[in-house]
Amino acid sequence: MSLLFKGRQTSYERKRSSVLARFYFFIVMIIRQGVQSLGEMWRTPLASIMTICVLGLSLTLPATLYLVVKNVQQVRSGFQEASEISLFVKQGLSEQQTQSFVKRLALYPEIEQVSFIDKSQALEEFKALSGFGNALDYLDMNPLPDVVLVRPTARNQSPQAAQALLEKLVAEREVEEGKIDIQWLERLNALLSLLRESVITIAILLLTSVTLIIGNTIRLSIMDKKAEIQVMKLVGATNSFIHTPFLWTGIWYGVIGGFVALLCLTSMMWWLESAVQEVAGVYQAQFALIGLNLTEFGLLLAMAISLGFLGSFLSVNRYIREIEPDKV
Repeated sequence: MSLLFKGRQTSYERKRSSVLARFYFFIVMIIRQGVQSLGEMWRTPLASIMTICVLGLSLTLPATLYLVVKNVQQVRSGFQEASEISLFVKQGLSEQQTQSFVKRLALYPEIEQVSFIDKSQALEEFKALSGFGNALDYLDMNPLPDVVLVRPTARNQSPQAAQALLEKLVAEREVEEGKIDIQWLERLNALLSLLRESVITIAILLLTSVTLIIGNTIRLSIMDKKAEIQVMKLVGATNSFIHTPFLWTGIWYGVIGGFVALLCLTSMMWWLESAVQEVAGVYQAQFALIGLNLTEFGLLLAMAISLGFLGSFLSVNRYIREIEPDKV
C-alpha cells in the first residue's frame, strides 16, 4: 500500500503547499507594489517633496518642544541633587551635644548626607566672600551659629518631600531655624508641567493637520488615476488590490518625513550647541544638549509612518469605493 501511494501528496499536503504559495505571492505582490508606489512618487517630485516637508516640519515642532522639556528636566535634576537643607544650631550647645545631633541626623532614612560647619569656619568663609574681612576682625564675638547642611535622598528631593523633611528637622530641640529654598523648584516644576501639556496640545493639532494634508494629497492622486482604477475594476481587481499602492505612498511619506524631522532636529541642535555652551560658561557650569536617543527616534518614525498610513487609508477607503466602471 505504501509503495502504491509513494511519491503522491495527500490532500492536506497539497492544501498546505497551496496556502504557503499564496502567502508567498501575496508578500511578493505587496513588496512589488511598495516599490512601484515609490516610483510613482519619483514621477511627481514637486508634490511629493512638498508633502514630505510638511510632514517633517510638522513633526519637528513638537519634537523640539519635547527636547526642550527633556533638557530642562536634566537641569532640574542637577539642581535637585545639589539642593540642601540648612539647619542653624541653637547658641549655647556644647561641642559634644552638637556632634551627637549630627550623628543622630545621619541615621535618618530620608537623609543621604550630613555636613557640619562650625561657627568659626562659617565666619572665615563669610570674610572671604563678603569682602568685609578687616571690619569683622573688630567684632568681640562670633555672631554666626553652627550650621548643619542636610542633603535629602533622591526620593525626598521633590518640593513636597523636602518641605516635610524640613518641618521634621526643625522640630528637633537642637535646631533654632531651618531653611530650604524650594519656591524656585516648585515654579520650575509648574513650568515643566505647562510645557508638557503644550507639547501634547500642539502635537495633536499639528498631527491632525498633517493627516488631513496627506489624505488630500492621496485623494488628488486617486482622482488623477480615476480612469485607470475603473479599468482595473473592469478586469476584476479588488478594492484591497487597488488600495495597496496608495497606502504604500502614505507609508513612504511617513518614512521619509521622519528622517526629514530628524535632520531638522540634528541641524537645530548643532546650531544651538555653541550658544548653550556660552550661557553655561557664564554660570561656570557644564551642560550639553541631549538629543533623541534610538528609542525616541524609533517612536518618532513610527508616529510619522502611522500618520502617513492613516491619512492615505482614510482617502482610499472613501474615494476608491465610490469609483465604479459604470460611472464613466
